[in-house]
Amino acid sequence: MALLSFTAKTLVVVLSLVGVASVAIVGPRQLEATVRSLRDRVRAAGPSIGVLGVVLVINSLVREAGGDLMWMIGINITGYIHSVEGAFVADVQSLATPMLTEYFSFIYVYGYAFLLIFPVVLYLALESAESLREMTMAYTLNYAIGLVFYVLFISFGPRNLIADQVQSLLYTDWPKAQLITSQVNRNTNVFPSLHSSLSVTVALLAYRTREHYPKWPVVAIPMAVSVVIATMYLGIHWGTDVVTGVALGVFSVYAAERIRKRTS
Repeated sequence: MALLSFTAKTLVVVLSLVGVASVAIVGPRQLEATVRSLRDRVRAAGPSIGVLGVVLVINSLVREAGGDLMWMIGINITGYIHSVEGAFVADVQSLATPMLTEYFSFIYVYGYAFLLIFPVVLYLALESAESLREMTMAYTLNYAIGLVFYVLFISFGPRNLIADQVQSLLYTDWPKAQLITSQVNRNTNVFPSLHSSLSVTVALLAYRTREHYPKWPVVAIPMAVSVVIATMYLGIHWGTDVVTGVALGVFSVYAAERIRKRTS
């Protein structure tokens, strides 16, 4: 019941954010036109949406049943990461205040989900399907490459390795959040940070489509930066995870653009 209740609350908050942003950024008239031609717009980006769906299913199956596989072929790099950056995350947490913790917890749970979902509405509303195709390709690359990393590299987050120095601030302030995060994440899946890579992906795509939606980068870029910081502030990711995640996000957008141009 607790999981169902928190999931329902998350859906209400995120969908409310999407609804408000849709009216403010896309506009009622464009939304109405999108609904009228929704089937054609989805069909135009159908192949890339289908590939993303397949990758998400594979990702879910591997995360659920791939624990033994990871330990069989994966390399535990936790010690290497810790030796490189030491107590950097603990230093970030030394700046913690109740207000900051509340903000970054909200961003990590609700803001991140909003960042991933809202671009679907944005790019569906455009007459051309190019931006929607590029977005789905970039998402696909993030998840596919991230999954390969998770299988090949085992890494425990700072809150697991140096619990005497780093606190699980998200679960301390929002204990019910663990009900959702435990369903989609494993303690060994922190390198790279997909929260960081996907947030950077959304921010870069927002900048690239600023002529269509000038208000969106003003929202997306600060939120993406906040998500990146939140992953370390809350003790979930190492700085190394974040840097690698940012690089993955940049690469995914670049590669998605190249693929889209070649297949147009």
